[in-house]
Amino acid sequence: MKQRICLIEDDPIMGEALVERLEMVGYACDWSRNAEHAISRLREKRYTVVVSDIRLPDMSGEAMFQQLRSEGMELPPFLFITAHGAIDQAVRLLKLGAEDYLTKPLDIPILLNKVRELAEFVRPVAREEGQLGISLVMRRIEATLPRLAQHADTILITGESGVGKEWVARTLNRCFDPDGKKPFIAVNCGAIPDSLLESELFGHEKGSFTGAIRTKPGVFEQANEGTLFLDEIGDMPLSMQVKLLRAIQERMVVRVGGEKSIPVTIKLVCATHRDLKEMVQNGTFREDLYYRIHMLRLHVPPLRERKEDILWLAGRFIQELCAAKKLPYRKFDPATERMLTTYPWPGNIRELRHALERACILGSQTMLTPELLFGELAQDYCIEDLDEATPERLADYLAKCEHAYITHMLEQNDWRIIKIAEQLGISRKALWDKMRRLGITRSGMNLPEDPSLK
Repeated sequence: MKQRICLIEDDPIMGEALVERLEMVGYACDWSRNAEHAISRLREKRYTVVVSDIRLPDMSGEAMFQQLRSEGMELPPFLFITAHGAIDQAVRLLKLGAEDYLTKPLDIPILLNKVRELAEFVRPVAREEGQLGISLVMRRIEATLPRLAQHADTILITGESGVGKEWVARTLNRCFDPDGKKPFIAVNCGAIPDSLLESELFGHEKGSFTGAIRTKPGVFEQANEGTLFLDEIGDMPLSMQVKLLRAIQERMVVRVGGEKSIPVTIKLVCATHRDLKEMVQNGTFREDLYYRIHMLRLHVPPLRERKEDILWLAGRFIQELCAAKKLPYRKFDPATERMLTTYPWPGNIRELRHALERACILGSQTMLTPELLFGELAQDYCIEDLDEATPERLADYLAKCEHAYITHMLEQNDWRIIKIAEQLGISRKALWDKMRRLGITRSGMNLPEDPSLK
């Protein structure tokens, strides 16, 4: 079946020319000459890509795009056509989630290449549940997963805390096990005390240590024939890394207190927010283990580097949260949408979801305002008109945002480190490290030199 393009263009000469060229290279093309007709078609049909002029006779392309988004529609990638004088408007559309724009006079080969590039990474409709994002980088990751699921047995996923590494792992597992009949076991290596890690991974025999009142299989055995996801593998102590390497290479485990080698058939997915190569150079991560798990690597960029995903994710989260909590559906006013797309989200997807959940619970109105979403944190986070902001290094700006966010979480939770680390989705060690780096302290609280001792 041909991929279908929605063309929205008022100029009859340009419209006819574009339809002819798109159909010549193999696409089916529906041509609308105004926004009202295009909106009707987009509500009724599924399109691979939308190519739209920004200047339309009944409303602007920006107003049309915002109206479609406000309805909560699952939109295909939008490619806008604009005159040089309307580039500022095109940039605003990119911040709202449009894919790209081209300026007039149009270079037709460039337009066709752009359409082809966008169409290549559009997901099939049947896979909506597993979609990772609408940005090109996330669609590229998604497009590689079926092949990895078929051929790879060990995969490394890297990226900052909260970017959705487990989400990628679960999507990979769905490609590997579309019927959902095989186990998917997820373990956060940084959340397990070092003394219990070996037993958690490989299991133990009854009586092998005090408290071992029964034989217990480890997660390698529990994940047999399925997928084992080892999150924050960079937090694993060196003493366990050599045992993990042996288990990965041999696909065999020995329970604590046992002698028998137990074969396991698993797809192993490891993840970390740390720079493992730097850890190898520092002697805190084994080089042989690094090269064993680094053979196939997926890097998930931070949310601030894929802004087109922000409003798409926010819409999904709002739908899920309102349905789960039986609340009326919430919408964003234009100022809130702009704030969502300009804020750098140092906590990534996890922070976005927490902010939306808080706003849905506290707000009694249908419309979510900036004050409701960011509350008193807005000033601390430096949410302002970035076009007029005083230039500063990105690292400094992000550090201020991260400092404000972590401090707020600490104060809201009475500085209970274990609980806050859990909410942030990072290990206690990682939280101590961030607090020390950002200079976050509380009167009477000393940051440990060795976080593992706390």
